[in-house]
Amino acid sequence: MTKALPTTDRLLARLPLLANAHAVVIGDLMLDRYVYGSVERISPEAPIPVLAIEREVAMPGGAGNVAHNFAALGAQTIFGSAIGRDAAGNELERLFAADRSITVHLAVDASRRTTVKTRFVGATQQLLRTDSEQRAAMTENTRRNLLERIGDLTSGYDVMVLSDYGKGVLDGGFAAQLIGMAKAAGRKVVIDPKGRDYSPYRGADILTPNGVELADATGMPTREDADVEAAARKLIADLDLGALLATRGARGMTLVESNGDVFHLPARAVEVFDVSGAGDTVIAVLAAALATGATTIEAAALANAAAGVVVSKLGTATCSLDELSRALQGQMRGAHQDSVYDLPRLRDEVATWRRAGLRVGFTNGCFDLLHAGHISMIRQARAACDRLVVGLNTDASVKRLKGEGRPVNGEHARAVVLASLADVDAVTLFDQDTPIELIEAVKPDVLVKGADYTEATVVGADIVKSYGGSVVLADLTPGFSTTGTIARMGAKR
Repeated sequence: MTKALPTTDRLLARLPLLANAHAVVIGDLMLDRYVYGSVERISPEAPIPVLAIEREVAMPGGAGNVAHNFAALGAQTIFGSAIGRDAAGNELERLFAADRSITVHLAVDASRRTTVKTRFVGATQQLLRTDSEQRAAMTENTRRNLLERIGDLTSGYDVMVLSDYGKGVLDGGFAAQLIGMAKAAGRKVVIDPKGRDYSPYRGADILTPNGVELADATGMPTREDADVEAAARKLIADLDLGALLATRGARGMTLVESNGDVFHLPARAVEVFDVSGAGDTVIAVLAAALATGATTIEAAALANAAAGVVVSKLGTATCSLDELSRALQGQMRGAHQDSVYDLPRLRDEVATWRRAGLRVGFTNGCFDLLHAGHISMIRQARAACDRLVVGLNTDASVKRLKGEGRPVNGEHARAVVLASLADVDAVTLFDQDTPIELIEAVKPDVLVKGADYTEATVVGADIVKSYGGSVVLADLTPGFSTTGTIARMGAKR
């Protein structure tokens, strides 16, 4: 029976709980590499574009991206997989070591080749993808090593997620073994499946195939709603599943539960930019919601909204709680308020800009009473980069720096005014006396301060220069300062 969807208020009430999720993620890990450049001519050797390479970005993909999506929600995550003893495996270890939000256990197998997917992008258009991979089940020693590294997989955790990309980590009976362990401990099991034989997933709480995968696994059509329902019911009955969530691209999602309930969720994306990794976001949000007590349809509706967020981004991406909240509310806030970011969402947005080959700039200040000097510095900062992040002192930090009676305007008002400026792409608050932690998080390509500083006295200059960034000292506009304005106002009373 097709049933009504949960209300937006009901879903919004569940959002804060997602950060309480405890998850174990196991599956195929790969290195996602993006090679960015510009295309200005066609090769004289063949009718193909010539990509002038400008920069490269690498990140964990596959099941690794599922783990990162959990971390973006604030959830506690243990991640386990296998890598080869090769350069790509070493790079993945370094990438995870730099991110302490996930507890990672990687079994190294000298006989394996670490999967690498390389995407070549001209401007924002993907031109070519190359895959270097090996599809083989883990050896018994590697499997044992992985289980020993992870320890008691289900202790203290609410949900196990198996992310199968068909590279072999879950083959050879390992998926069935993990499902048995989790079910014996009373934990939920959520699986993103691969291949035509779904029998290894028997007993899972929910599978999340896309429409093509569902058709391959059942040999049944999946174009129309009724087709999807019938195919889902077959798998649920054959494999003793709790439910099946079919992702259907522009047609949204269809949830079929073992009790016969059916829900059709329309697609929520305003503009589809890149579907890379969307399934990883879906399964992470779905599992986090189930882990924190949501009903299956509540979890599916939240996952559907998150999918709409990530497909509007370039490259492998994640969805923060703030972005998910805004998506559920249909972007009800004004555009200037949408540019005020919390730190998790800012990190995600900066990563998206970088994947698009954009240079990120950063400046900071109290910006208490916005004046012509501020505007001039912001314009100079924006001219030095493609996207500008402004760090804004909170009220507490302004008071510590400027004394009693400051700020004149509260942090929310100051943030909204800054975010309304055309030259500002993101505003984020920081409570420390200096923006050093924010600079370390953003890693700007360009750091901008006023010319009343020297490069040696700019906070964070050494950090930015250490990875090849630059420091810009903006010209000052004489006669303008917030302190001076306040003094003149007092003198006129």
